[in-house]
Amino acid sequence: MPGETKSAAELAVDMKAAFERKFDAVKEIAETAIGKAEAGEALNQAMKEKADEALAELGGLKGSLAELEQKLDRRGDEGAEQARSIGARFTECDEFKSFQANPRKGDSASLDVKADLTTTTGGAGGLGAVVHAAHRPGMMALPQRRMTVRGLLMPGQTDAAMIDYDRETGFANNADMVAEGGLKPQSDFSVEEVQTRTKVIAHWMRASKQTLSDVAQVRSIIDNRLLYGLAFKEEQQLLYGDNTGENLHGIVPQATAFAQPAGLAEGSSIDKVRYMALQAVLAEYPATGIVMHPIDWAWIETLKDGEGRYIIGNPQGTLAPTLWGLPVVTTPAMVQDKVLVGAFDMGAQIFDQWASRIESGFQNDDFVRNKVTILAEERLALAIYRPESFIYGDFGRVAD
Repeated sequence: MPGETKSAAELAVDMKAAFERKFDAVKEIAETAIGKAEAGEALNQAMKEKADEALAELGGLKGSLAELEQKLDRRGDEGAEQARSIGARFTECDEFKSFQANPRKGDSASLDVKADLTTTTGGAGGLGAVVHAAHRPGMMALPQRRMTVRGLLMPGQTDAAMIDYDRETGFANNADMVAEGGLKPQSDFSVEEVQTRTKVIAHWMRASKQTLSDVAQVRSIIDNRLLYGLAFKEEQQLLYGDNTGENLHGIVPQATAFAQPAGLAEGSSIDKVRYMALQAVLAEYPATGIVMHPIDWAWIETLKDGEGRYIIGNPQGTLAPTLWGLPVVTTPAMVQDKVLVGAFDMGAQIFDQWASRIESGFQNDDFVRNKVTILAEERLALAIYRPESFIYGDFGRVAD
């Protein structure tokens, strides 16, 4: 009715339908372009501009849909709880206060936190054994890398050590026109059952008993070293874990190698990223993100035309980096001169069995040495539902 306001849930349904229509349009454009290239026909400027516009609109719809779905998932005062630092929540919990008051009792303290962590800028370094009256609380900051890969992936939870899932390995689409009374064609798809298990990432620090009385010190240790260390290792594993021993099976070892489309010129690094996104679309999974090393992104941003003007870079720009309508995440965990493009939020999923947790207690001869062990650990698995949804390529600027 006129003037009627739709709910957030109804808006999400409408936006999802619009995204699906736009994806079908992008796929149709891509298939037409490939068909013309294979037939030896040149692509005209109008078609290129139409494809650019469709990809940009698809990326915009994807971002808006994700933002709306995240808002629908929020519950209660979760935002206020997350605004407090993890270290503050740990040092304020009843278990820690009990352990602090009587550490020789033998109890331990623990706190479970959400696994999607963001690194802080407040620092922590080596532990101080003595609290000085004029000592500045906490520790001086050390450089920390911003974690990004987890935020691209579909989140999940599990109570089981083993994860079983089906991975599609092929689809024969034989749909066709059928005359009245005619035999209808059969289509087939094949799947394989894949099993992976959750793996543990952990490390610990040892502090003197006196440090327990310096709450700010303990908070700095937790926020800026232990949890950061977990996230640092996790990002490396999500990208390059080789599935041996206790390593995750990362995205890159399972990704599909980039294949230059026939009939299309290789072009620049920017062109290559575009073709990689095209390859993901043709695999039925529209790309949702790009991951590359910071040096490679700096190279792309500083590309100039014949008159010395930046092609895409803007030295005064403040917007988040994007390319072809897709968000670009830069991380030193990525090998230089390599690029990963894919449907991160549909083609892969993280399963958290243990959300990142902090525990403290005595081990070995800690009791007689007035030492306390503080442990951080998490347990997770990574499932790749369709390797074709991730395209891994080489810019070719650095010799292997």
